[in-house]
Amino acid sequence: MADFGVGETDFLVDGRPVRLLSGALHYFRVREEQWGHRLAMMRAMGLNCVDTYVPWNLHEPAPGAYVDVAALGRFLDAVAAAGLRAIVRPGPYICAEWENGGLPHWLTGPLGPRVRTGDPEYLALVEGWFARLLPQVVERQCDRGGPVIMVQIENEYGSWGSDQGYLRWLVEVVRSSGVVVPLFTSDGPEDHMLTGGSVPGVLATVNFGSGAREAFATLRRHRPTGPLMCMEFWCGWFDHWGDEHSVREAADAADALREILEEGASVNVYMAHGGTNFGGWAGANRAGELQDRALEPTVTSYDYDAPIDEAGRPTEKFWRFREVLAPYADGPLPDPPPAPPTLAVPLWLEPSGWAPLDAVIEAVGDEERASPTPPTFEELGVDRGLVRYRVCVPGPRRPYPLRVSGLRDRAVVYVDGGPVGVLTEEEPILPEPVAGPAEVELWVESLGRVNYGPRVAEPKGITGGLFHERQYLHGVRARGLRIAAFTPESVAGVPFRPVGTGAVGKGSAGLYRASMTISGPGDAWLELPGWGRGFVWVNGFCLGRYWGAGPQEQLFVPGPVLREGANDMWVLELEGAGGAVGLR
Repeated sequence: MADFGVGETDFLVDGRPVRLLSGALHYFRVREEQWGHRLAMMRAMGLNCVDTYVPWNLHEPAPGAYVDVAALGRFLDAVAAAGLRAIVRPGPYICAEWENGGLPHWLTGPLGPRVRTGDPEYLALVEGWFARLLPQVVERQCDRGGPVIMVQIENEYGSWGSDQGYLRWLVEVVRSSGVVVPLFTSDGPEDHMLTGGSVPGVLATVNFGSGAREAFATLRRHRPTGPLMCMEFWCGWFDHWGDEHSVREAADAADALREILEEGASVNVYMAHGGTNFGGWAGANRAGELQDRALEPTVTSYDYDAPIDEAGRPTEKFWRFREVLAPYADGPLPDPPPAPPTLAVPLWLEPSGWAPLDAVIEAVGDEERASPTPPTFEELGVDRGLVRYRVCVPGPRRPYPLRVSGLRDRAVVYVDGGPVGVLTEEEPILPEPVAGPAEVELWVESLGRVNYGPRVAEPKGITGGLFHERQYLHGVRARGLRIAAFTPESVAGVPFRPVGTGAVGKGSAGLYRASMTISGPGDAWLELPGWGRGFVWVNGFCLGRYWGAGPQEQLFVPGPVLREGANDMWVLELEGAGGAVGLR
């Protein structure tokens, strides 16, 4: 690729002005087998560039234990093969509606609000991560014939802090790693965000969903020169469990895109294709103007009401954007590629096996740990999943309220083996008092770590204490049940029994197993009518969380996950299961 640079008013290729028509596609939200199709769809929409974040916690789930960091390099190679440029946003914090904003739980647990600052312990861990990650970027920069033309420093830092020394340190680390392409920052178009998040000598860009003229006017007050770019043009939005589905009219979004381009600016459509939060990696927000109130967990689908939908199909927004972008293209736009195959024969199936939660955690869970007070998920090494807390209420004693302090996020409670209620952060007291002696179990689930605002890096689990009246209950036994621990090898040790037998005490909560024979595999949608809340795996691949609270009613099943002939499914139901499961 030719030389790429930043001029006084434009981006430059070999000294010639060029307009970046970019779109966000996160490689970690799309099956690798389908990258090529999604990239071809983006070209057909009129884009000439692709933007991706990089989630640290996905690639380093435990300190020094790296998992497929080369996936970023393979994705950038696919971008080059598709004839597109690439923008890389390596964080270390990424937001992205992703668990913990991409920061590892083992980092935020001990450091808390010291992350994203010049704290020496934090900087040392970031430097180690970048030393492993950035070679994937360096060897694919445009000066070496690769697609990478720009790299971002941090992410919307002005919404978090004002540590300019930290940002300058990041610039030095990235440059010393061999990154020579232009660097940039991105922030909201507000004075305090731009002063907090911008770095002298580094291109500043802004993020917004409408009002381009006003946004760019604010940017120009801070940066009188340099190319204008909307680094995140929010053409849709994401959903939270229990809320209404978010939709933005295609015509309105197209008008906002047109206004950006008429201002002479470059653009990055966020999201061009959203994909899916597979594996329980969806993050969460906090409600309120300052993002510090009730938890709002994000759904599994990251469709985002994007122009290319979750299954890779063109929407009305795709065609409207194509009309807006076409006049800015170098030539005629290619036709969209053929749609991926879909499941040939829909089917409904009944689970054939079931195991109670206690049996599941014995086979799949971590070792139980005893401590005077409840350990957090971070202290137990649990990123995504559950923790079973067990404690005894001494007796004899009269009934008193049982209360959980600092519950994050949701607990299904059993007393002497029987279900007695569900507790949340907002409702942490059991409705019926508990007498002693009694054995209490709390199955606490993380609904997703906060990915934006001042509550990023907060711990999960029981972060305060367990109380009977005002008295602490000590002597807690805690055991993690991690989503990543569900593998064909571990699940083989689960003592399944026929559905409908031996369901004592915990009703229908537990792990369900089903087998299905498929003729003609392809993309499909999974329906679980009447089921409560939990996770689903197909052939060992975790599709993510389902929840009857809505608005999401189906889980996307990528065709490459299915296979011709026999297929296996597990459903971890945490509250109350339904019956048949549909695949169509």
